[in-house]
Amino acid sequence: MSVAFLSQHELSCLKIYRLFKMSLSSPKSQLQALIFLLVAMICVQSSGSLAKVLFQSYPVLTVSAMRLCFGALILAVIFQAWKIEWQKVRWKAIISYGLALAGMNALFYLSLQRLPLGIAVAFEFVGPLSIALYYARQKYDLIWVCCAIVGLLLLFPFHQASHHLDLIGIAYALAAGACWALYIIAGQKPSGISGNHTVFLGMTIGALLLIPIAFLTGSMAHVFELPYIFYFIALAILASALPFSLEMLALRRLTALSFGTLMSMEPAVAAFSGFIFLGEKLIWSQWLALATIITASVGCTVTTQRAKRTDHVVP
Repeated sequence: MSVAFLSQHELSCLKIYRLFKMSLSSPKSQLQALIFLLVAMICVQSSGSLAKVLFQSYPVLTVSAMRLCFGALILAVIFQAWKIEWQKVRWKAIISYGLALAGMNALFYLSLQRLPLGIAVAFEFVGPLSIALYYARQKYDLIWVCCAIVGLLLLFPFHQASHHLDLIGIAYALAAGACWALYIIAGQKPSGISGNHTVFLGMTIGALLLIPIAFLTGSMAHVFELPYIFYFIALAILASALPFSLEMLALRRLTALSFGTLMSMEPAVAAFSGFIFLGEKLIWSQWLALATIITASVGCTVTTQRAKRTDHVVP
């Protein structure tokens, strides 16, 4: 996720980064950050591959609900949920954050059921990229808009029917991207509590929204059967607990520009994950599409950060 797309959780980490500014001069520290960030991206995209395996045994919304449910339980321990100052919680912001999170996860998993992992991530990436481009005002920004549009067009295999993309899956992925955009906007609203606790409460609300739907599928009784219970716990760790923790460590050691540029590689990591774990193959034009979308994200990140530095310099 590009730095221009940061939620309140990541923004709070950027504040922590300033306290560790002196460590940025250490090459060893920066190398560690790169490793943390790479592992975090691999974890997130590997969780998508694991989710697609679980779809063979469980309804999609059940998998999504359990991912949020177990993720919330794990984050409750990591982020010490018992220290939340409940009287300061701004529930309107928290609920909107949780609604966006639930929609983002459910719709993305619905898209994964119909699309290759790399393609689904690329279409979903349009949501946060659109926000970044909407607020961008630099002279080069039109180039990044064109790159994003060309990338989306290249995703469609117009002349290869054997690689047909499911239009419903595309609609789900784009809707997930829209929820991702709302998630970013909601995450930047003051919640009255720390960014970590905001993420925990938002994920809890998201789980509470999806669990009743999962019960209606009649599959909840089988979630706790062996060995599937371990698969769901692994999904929650790979999709939430581990990447959140690793990104926090990376943000303490990298500049915002470096962080955003590296996170723009997620669609490519997703495509490789789908190829390695699921045997999903993309045609050359779709790989070119991923490269084009990544270029748009990296370019937008670079120009945005340069503009911010210019604003700080100019009185």
